[in-house]
Amino acid sequence: MTQRRIAELLDWEEAKVSDLVKGKGGVSEVELAMLLGLCRVPAEDARYLLTLYRESRERGYLVFPEDEIPDQVRSLVDQERLANKITMWSMNLVPGPLQIPGYTTALIQRSGRAKTINIPEVLAAKSARQAIFHHSRQFVFYIHEQALRLPVGTPELMHEQLLHLLAMNNRTYITMRVVPVSFGAHAGLAGSFQQLSYAKYEPVVFTETENTSLFVEDKASLAKYAEVIKLLDLQALDAEQSKGLITSILA
Repeated sequence: MTQRRIAELLDWEEAKVSDLVKGKGGVSEVELAMLLGLCRVPAEDARYLLTLYRESRERGYLVFPEDEIPDQVRSLVDQERLANKITMWSMNLVPGPLQIPGYTTALIQRSGRAKTINIPEVLAAKSARQAIFHHSRQFVFYIHEQALRLPVGTPELMHEQLLHLLAMNNRTYITMRVVPVSFGAHAGLAGSFQQLSYAKYEPVVFTETENTSLFVEDKASLAKYAEVIKLLDLQALDAEQSKGLITSILA
């Protein structure tokens, strides 16, 4: 059946059918069930689609990874590949996509999950994640100065990690902004997070704890995170000043 015929049979506007087919919503669960019945969708498939409908109305969703790699769940990797702009705020550590293998290894060895994590698998996952860096996307990293000064591994390792940051910062599609310790209390005290923006879809925010990951999608929460980014933009050093601070730490 054409969308026009479906609209006639359900007594809907044709635009309503079009929006539903394109995933724009605008219908109730009962209306969706009516459409599935009209199209003679098998019962098992209908139950599955109705479940998806209910899940899409949640304000966010938790992910409990089974591979002990909290920041490498497939959902995050998939979302990063789809995003055209990624904005990250990191308060305590060098942001994950910018970490060198030695830095990541040293973090795991000092963590509470050191005995359960397969380090080679984690490093392989992080290496795959870094494939997101491409000139077709834009990356903005807000990093607190304490994340750059926190000793992780040996002094030689930290030196190598900071050099890597400077090298990555030379890419035109990457911007690094440092919030200095001297600024004091700042807008990002609630914790680190990542905002993923898309060309055709609403943004999402990704946060993580020790063993869970949360994707936030509701408009009220997204507005609050956007306000945090806006304030961090005012509170952080500019790109050149940030580069100078990283260089001074190296010295």
